[in-house]
Amino acid sequence: MTRDQAKEIQRHLLDADSAMDRARRAIAGLGKEDRVRFDDLLAEAIDVLQADVLAAIYDQHPDLEPPAEEKEEPSINSELRWDEVRLPTSVSEADIDAIIFSVIQPHWRKVAMVLAMALNRCRELGLQVSNEALAARIQALAESGRIEDVGDLRKWRHSEVRLKS
Repeated sequence: MTRDQAKEIQRHLLDADSAMDRARRAIAGLGKEDRVRFDDLLAEAIDVLQADVLAAIYDQHPDLEPPAEEKEEPSINSELRWDEVRLPTSVSEADIDAIIFSVIQPHWRKVAMVLAMALNRCRELGLQVSNEALAARIQALAESGRIEDVGDLRKWRHSEVRLKS
């Protein structure tokens, strides 16, 4: 494959990558069952595109590879479950829910953003609650169907939540 051919293929593949990113945002508006199924399938396709097809082009033509970014690999921030959380006696589950619902919006927000806002609200109210406890409660609210989620909620910067539509 010539460099010109590789460059043309790369351009089409990067266009496809952008289109798949737009498709992921559209999938985020589906019901939970479809959202989980289609997002997982699309994530696999994106992985193949980026890790296999584009990588093969860059193996032959390394000069076409964009500069490496300092990308954070998705990792689990916390595996704490709500049934494992021990709140201070001055804080109730209803208090935590009220704080979380005050910062979640009808549009998708990263869990990391929701956690930061909820933690700030806890500090304003003088409540001693950890990010991990808040994240565990968000996951419990999603599992009970009280809020909508997409992605693995244990990966705060790589998952999103919103108010149930």
